Amino acid sequence: MKSLAGKLLVAAPQLRDPNFCQTVVFMIQHEPQGALGVVLNRPSEKSVNEVWELIGKEPCDVDQLVHLGGPVPGPLLALHTLESQSDQEVLSGIYVTGQESAFQALVEHPDASYRFFSGHAGWEGGQLEGELKSGGWLSSQATMEDVFSDYESLWKRVTSRIGLQISAPGLRPEQIPKDPGLN
Repeated sequence: MKSLAGKLLVAAPQLRDPNFCQTVVFMIQHEPQGALGVVLNRPSEKSVNEVWELIGKEPCDVDQLVHLGGPVPGPLLALHTLESQSDQEVLSGIYVTGQESAFQALVEHPDASYRFFSGHAGWEGGQLEGELKSGGWLSSQATMEDVFSDYESLWKRVTSRIGLQISAPGLRPEQIPKDPGLN
């Protein structure tokens, strides 16, 4: 089994599970015992500032939305770029933490990129492999931009990238004309 940690799982267009329809999951762990990731493109209605107030923290000036990481309840997690506050490096320059002290450091650091998640997506051993085999998910290499950029267009951008990889393997997207009639 090749680990998908640090990769994206992209819900195939035919995946109709309401928890995952048109989602992009960043995989944090993938081992024979199971897998864990967070949905990158499901914002909640609560901002980081509102969550801070709910958990008794001093208010902060962060209007960024906390994301719904998946249907499995769990502690607040953060994907971020601040190595000093890392529990684990998932992909070069992208770290994860679940430590409350690290959350405060992230929101106070002017140069850190971060995204907070409530809950996560989880699979038992062999479950994800079965879903991949049945065509429920596509996978792609993750980038820093995928994790921290505009979440609203993420599913469409990544599925288009995967389509290009399938239809024109070995070509970089900038080598393909925007108008296919020019081929």
